[in-house]
Amino acid sequence: MAITADHIRDKLIKELAAVLVDVEDTSSNRCAASYKVLVVSTQFEGKPLLQRHRMVNTCLAEELKEIHAFEQKTLTPEQWEKQKSQ
Repeated sequence: MAITADHIRDKLIKELAAVLVDVEDTSSNRCAASYKVLVVSTQFEGKPLLQRHRMVNTCLAEELKEIHAFEQKTLTPEQWEKQKSQ
């Protein structure tokens, strides 16, 4: 299965009830092997960064087997609003 930004976005929205998911293909030749994602979800509230990242990694466990590089930023809606206003 070819991994696409849309596939990653849809899965994170569905499984983590994300209110915002931004997926950027950072592969130098766009071979779908490297991604940078921003995930905003209420499910992250009260959870430390490591637990949030584990939630994303668990959600994308099958996809990560085929992805070479994966960078993620995980925020609560409140953190996202605060960051946007800066």
